[in-house]
Amino acid sequence: MLFIEYPKCSTCQKAKKFLDSHGAAYTDRPIKEENPTAQELKNWQRISGLPLKKFFNTSGMLYKELGLKDKLPAMSEAEQFDLLASDGMLVKRPILVGDDFVLVGFKETEWAETLAK
Repeated sequence: MLFIEYPKCSTCQKAKKFLDSHGAAYTDRPIKEENPTAQELKNWQRISGLPLKKFFNTSGMLYKELGLKDKLPAMSEAEQFDLLASDGMLVKRPILVGDDFVLVGFKETEWAETLAK
């Protein structure tokens, strides 16, 4: 599995502790240093079945500074993917990518159910 995180994020830290306590094998990838590409994000969105807006870190400072709440509805999907790929701080985290699943944000019950499969 691929675990994408921002190490200073408390939710990411909780998710990492959860993975470690469940003995999950994963590769750690810091989102700020190695931002997901537009193609990766497209694949993850398709696999997750989530709407694209769920991949945006809506509580982040950069999201608010750029006024994306008002701008996103007018942007094409391609523009939104390119925007997400431009800065890891715009992307909701943590993200856990498995062979047949993608989890965005940390919800312990959802993660536990997915890892139990």
